[in-house]
Amino acid sequence: MGSKTPGHKPVTMRDVAKAAGVSRMTVSRALKKDSPITKETREHILKVVKDMNYVPDQMAGSLTTKKSGFVGVLLPSLNNLHFAQTVQSLTEILEEQGLQLLLGYTEYKPNREEKIVETMLRRRPEAMVLSYDGHTRRTVELLRDASIPVIEIWEKPTDPIEHTVGFSNEQASYDMTKALIGRGFKNIVFLGENDDAWTRGAARRTGFKRAMLESGRDPEAEIRFGKPPLSIENGAAATELLLKMYPDTDCIFCVSDMAAFGVQSRLKAMHVPVPDQISVVGFGNFEVSQFASPTISTVVVDPTAIGQATGRLILDLLSPGRHAPESTQHISLPPTIEFRDSLKIF
Repeated sequence: MGSKTPGHKPVTMRDVAKAAGVSRMTVSRALKKDSPITKETREHILKVVKDMNYVPDQMAGSLTTKKSGFVGVLLPSLNNLHFAQTVQSLTEILEEQGLQLLLGYTEYKPNREEKIVETMLRRRPEAMVLSYDGHTRRTVELLRDASIPVIEIWEKPTDPIEHTVGFSNEQASYDMTKALIGRGFKNIVFLGENDDAWTRGAARRTGFKRAMLESGRDPEAEIRFGKPPLSIENGAAATELLLKMYPDTDCIFCVSDMAAFGVQSRLKAMHVPVPDQISVVGFGNFEVSQFASPTISTVVVDPTAIGQATGRLILDLLSPGRHAPESTQHISLPPTIEFRDSLKIF
């Protein structure tokens, strides 16, 4: 589809060829990176393309190459800094090979995800990337029948559709809970979300429960407040309820750093000293946890590394002869634990 302005017809490849004094085939070749034409000819044609504001019709090219040139990416939220960093690093890798991203967001709703997946697949993406927060059965079937690489990120699902890049949120939460118990905390309470079935937040809650049960602690020491993703406001609002339900709490493990910041802010407003009376722990290593006062202990993840690894995997899978069922890959990027000033030292 060529460029156009009101009252004018779109510029076509024929127009460019005429203006450049070459054939349409030569223009087509000039628009490809590795075509066998001279540098001078390509530069001349590309200057004409720019001057005429010509936009090549990629869909027309895809009819013959069967390549759409884009990768579908589905995220649960568009205002999450981690997802933004993942998308940025993924884009940088894919753009090197001329691939673009088509973004969709699911709002943590599996049915919405299903509809977006179906819409994207109609446009024949080269690959699909999904942040794992549970899928409908039909979504899984659509993706498994699509005959393109499918990568689930930010989680290691027990029954992956195909490839995965990320870590086990359950194991990361388990490790943090065990570390807190090992540091001497007696009454740890988990702050999670309502309506979190199949989400990564639910996996974190499961990891907490497993560690508490193994250590002879109360695995039901939790409250669920608000819908995913839990916000700073939610964390603050949940704090008084949590302390009424569990007055002996000595550590609050929050499903995210945002919630932890809200909890810590409300505790300070209530004149409850952090960490001397109650310690606060988050998940994610968001910027807010690094600059809070006191700084918030957290599970440290690397969103940039997830995007980069996903991009490299896609390029590898799209290489000739590489994509096959037996080539399924699971790239693990385990997080670390960082204890900061929000944690009491016994």
